[in-house]
Amino acid sequence: MKSSKDYYFDSYSHFGIHEEMLKDTVRTRSYMNAIIRNSALFKDKIVLDVGCGTGILSLFASKAGAKHVYGIDCSDIADQAKIIVRDNGKEDTVTILKGKVEEITLPVDKVDIIISEWMGYFLFYESMLDTVIYARDKWLVPGGLILPDRGTLSLAAIEDAEYKHGKIDFWEDVYGFNMKCIRELALTEPLVDIVDEKQICSNEVAIFNLDINGVKKEDVNFKKPFKLTFERKEFVHALVASFDITFTFRGEGRDVYFSTSPRHKSTHWKQTVFYFDKVLDVMPGDELTGWISCKPSESNPRDLDIDLQYTFHAHHSGQVLECETQYKMR
Repeated sequence: MKSSKDYYFDSYSHFGIHEEMLKDTVRTRSYMNAIIRNSALFKDKIVLDVGCGTGILSLFASKAGAKHVYGIDCSDIADQAKIIVRDNGKEDTVTILKGKVEEITLPVDKVDIIISEWMGYFLFYESMLDTVIYARDKWLVPGGLILPDRGTLSLAAIEDAEYKHGKIDFWEDVYGFNMKCIRELALTEPLVDIVDEKQICSNEVAIFNLDINGVKKEDVNFKKPFKLTFERKEFVHALVASFDITFTFRGEGRDVYFSTSPRHKSTHWKQTVFYFDKVLDVMPGDELTGWISCKPSESNPRDLDIDLQYTFHAHHSGQVLECETQYKMR
């Protein structure tokens, strides 16, 4: 019987999802620049590509001068990656291994560098962070590089009346029938979509900083405070989450950075939107304070249970509104 993890790997077998990722120039060029511009650090090194997909990162590492690259992928795309490696004349320096990282036996005891595109929506949804941590602890030499190695998850408040009305409030009256019960369900599922920068009406604050060099699997289970200050008169409907990623080289190379914030060019990760039940009528200087917690779901560890508790301080009117909503990313 297939597990939820097996179905996750199956979803990456089709070339379509890899086409989307490869065409994401922010994502792919960031990896290419981090590797090629720092070729001196890759020269003659043993590299491990965790979740290699089509093998594009493995090919970048080989081009940068790596002694040998081992790419691992559990999905059937690994079969195509082997052909791609052969068709590009890289069989002497790139080996694709099909299987789960946790079950693979590498031909080497240790690797000098680990590269991986492990991030998911909301940074952690369906991510491969736990797999990268496993590979780090088992194979990475002391002082070895993990790329990318740092991530920051951030929140901001947005106006989104049109979309909220079309996706959430729609259920209040469906051809004259009351379907509010589905509205309640729709509110608990975050929306993954592209948010326009003009919708942001507060400051953007970091709620979680990640250093993969030392992070532990259980660190993904977190509860963090936040404080947002509104910058203009607006009706506020939701919070938007995005993340930034950095490839750092400890002063030995050229760091590379990219962001999935609405303030930057959009990526295939888009942004994650958490709708409020109530609309907030805000003025400049009003504040939203609270806590956001995140943990892997017990029913499926690649899903996320997210709890949002917030208090709206309307300084212009003296109003204080407290709310709490549980969301599930699945």
